[in-house]
Amino acid sequence: MTRTAELPARTRLHLEEARLRFDALAPSRKRSKLRNAYYYRLLSDYFRFLVPEGYRVLELGSGDGDLLAALKPSRGLGVDFSPAAVSAARAAHPELEFTEDCAETFGSDETFDYIVLSDLVGHLDDVQTVFENLRRSARPQTRVVVGYYNYLWEPLLRLGDWMGLRVRQGNQNWLTQDDLENLLKIAGFETVKRTKKILFPFYIPLVSWLLNKVVANLPAINHLCLAEFLVARPAGSRAGTGKAPSVSLIVACKDERGNIAELVERTPRFDGDLEMVFVDGHSKDGTQEEILRLQKLHPEKNIRLIDQGATKGKGPAVHLAMREAKGDILIILDADISVAPEDMPKFYRQLVSGEGEFINGCRLVYPMEEKAMRFLNIWGNKFFSLAFTYLLGQRLKDTLCGTKALYKTDYEKIVANRAYFGDFDPFGDFDLLFGAAKLNMKILEMPVRYYERRYGEIKIERFKHGTLLLGMCAIALKKLKFV
Repeated sequence: MTRTAELPARTRLHLEEARLRFDALAPSRKRSKLRNAYYYRLLSDYFRFLVPEGYRVLELGSGDGDLLAALKPSRGLGVDFSPAAVSAARAAHPELEFTEDCAETFGSDETFDYIVLSDLVGHLDDVQTVFENLRRSARPQTRVVVGYYNYLWEPLLRLGDWMGLRVRQGNQNWLTQDDLENLLKIAGFETVKRTKKILFPFYIPLVSWLLNKVVANLPAINHLCLAEFLVARPAGSRAGTGKAPSVSLIVACKDERGNIAELVERTPRFDGDLEMVFVDGHSKDGTQEEILRLQKLHPEKNIRLIDQGATKGKGPAVHLAMREAKGDILIILDADISVAPEDMPKFYRQLVSGEGEFINGCRLVYPMEEKAMRFLNIWGNKFFSLAFTYLLGQRLKDTLCGTKALYKTDYEKIVANRAYFGDFDPFGDFDLLFGAAKLNMKILEMPVRYYERRYGEIKIERFKHGTLLLGMCAIALKKLKFV
């Protein structure tokens, strides 16, 4: 049931005129979509990249329902103010639910994982009110995905209207990404990702692929793309008012006997319950025996020991521990104590506060000890920092720090979507970073001091692992950028 009577007279008039216009244009819109099928396919493909299958999805301005159906939601609700559009959507997609309502008055206490607004904000009388109403349907983990035209294309699109190449849209709000980001912020949302796609909306074999998959993603040229996308999340705490989230401190170790006691003793208390999960990867220096000794000495730390078994490397060890962990929050800490255990509550607090959803340690802010990181490693870090900031679409100053934190529920989502990238990461760091970026999680860097190792041998082989990292950049380029 719509509540348009509650709206200002100006807004009611705008809605009625728009409803009549869209109802009248419904038949021609279908022909327009067929004529511009390539553009709509690209648009649908990128929305499907941003919204994984199997989630609860609400779409405002759902039109004929084709986009909502393409997202393959576990629960899909489409809202549109045009009776003709709603009728067509119901007939074409009976597996989904469509309701007649206007975005300015729509409000539902049912919550969704994703809320999609595609080519809608230009037609709204009050964009801010619509964004504010979305808070009712959003949980802390919800993502709002807004798609619209780049305002630089306004003259060309108006020309297309005049030439009959597309359905006339009438007067629209030509909003920049900065405008939309500001309106989302006013409404209580924080932008996580901004991107532009589709440089050439027409199909010419090979030429279209080259322009839209490669050239369109180049830093300077990207600003000229037709379609703009923003992904936002509700700002604020995720923990709620109940018991403080528990913590699993994940420590992968191999031949680290001389570090274990100091690491355990220096690990501070958290607001929530703590368990320390050690995964030993075939140590020969008595590391396992040391962990078992400390397990008896420090029952308050709830120390657990897991044998890595047949697998090798830090990545498989970390994932084994994270699967077995019982805490609400997972924090990865390297066994060499190059990052101070005392800093771990900082990671915890940023997750609980809601400021970030994936907290990544950054060793390149404070001065580090002389032998903590070799010269070539420092420059390698700087190179990969620039590369991954571009590839992931979020700022990363230190991609190689092993200290990371996230909620276990988010880790499980990353695992569920791992097939998108494949099993490519022997370290475990990039598998998590790529997965977090793909799910539009807010990545936040936590500055930490970096200390030199005092016991055991460095496990990193600069040139071998540097080559692997270049390969990972290629994977990210293909899977996250050239899509």
